[in-house]
Amino acid sequence: MKRISLPVIEPRSEAQGTDRVSGPARPDLKFKEDEAGPRPKWIRKRLSFNKSYFDTQKLVQDAKLHTICESGQCPNIVECWSRKSLTIMILGNVCTRSCGFCDVQTGRPGAVDADEPRRVAETLGSLGLRYVVITSVDRDDLEDGGAAIWAETIRRCKETSPDMGVEVLVPDFKGDLEDTQIVLDAEPDCFAHNIETVAEMHRVVRPQAQYERSLEVLGHAAKDGRALVKTGIMLGLGETNEQVLGTMQDLVDVGVDVLNLGQYLRPSKRHLPVMRWVTPEDFEMLKVEGEKMGFSHVESGPLVRSSYRADSQAEEVAKKRAAKRS
Repeated sequence: MKRISLPVIEPRSEAQGTDRVSGPARPDLKFKEDEAGPRPKWIRKRLSFNKSYFDTQKLVQDAKLHTICESGQCPNIVECWSRKSLTIMILGNVCTRSCGFCDVQTGRPGAVDADEPRRVAETLGSLGLRYVVITSVDRDDLEDGGAAIWAETIRRCKETSPDMGVEVLVPDFKGDLEDTQIVLDAEPDCFAHNIETVAEMHRVVRPQAQYERSLEVLGHAAKDGRALVKTGIMLGLGETNEQVLGTMQDLVDVGVDVLNLGQYLRPSKRHLPVMRWVTPEDFEMLKVEGEKMGFSHVESGPLVRSSYRADSQAEEVAKKRAAKRS
């Protein structure tokens, strides 16, 4: 097994005028220099390619499915696919929003594939997974934001693989809680929606989203009470630790169970610049403070991402809750 250690996700060198459409819609936010300086030594990952990685890759390709692992340039793709863990992305690979951090293509999506739930369920069933994460692009072009396809995908997965845990990482459905409820009524084991950044940075980072709207979606899922509720924040976009702690308290207050904290890594020069490299010591501090606030689990580190070790997180939370009951 060949092992190499490389900096993860080196930003692509893209000149102005390229036809790529991911990244912020505002031209003045693109092609800025990173204020954080060179990448520190801790932003490195040892890559190990094994047979399971290529088997997983072939299954995804044969089923003509999309994954956020590829579309979002996840730094953990080799590690996760090598242990047959992946995040399926439904409803296409073209997003109706233009977030400043994301490398998923922005534009006008194609027609909804009504057969996608079946293919997703069958592919995941063939992997023999104990736990899976499913996400999607934003589909603001659809009346229900894609909620019906979401629900059908969850139901199909549970029918095909009744012992497999299903975590969903959903958009905000433009704040329509009836659409959110359609997803919850399909009974995913974990309901995740990323708030992504602090309130003060939303206008730049997520211009088509709203901080309070995301809190409302998460709070609604928490009140429903059937699923573990999770969210994530990227650090290094210009926020302060004090603002992060304030956001964490807001999340605890609405009932979020699990929080993921990771370092923002710029996919290309067309995306928002990195404003600071958050130190491992700061990540540890935020983890400790989050646990004091009342989160059931905080995953905090430079390369932590939304779906990173999601199965392990769910198991840990279940053990903690069982210990409290006993």
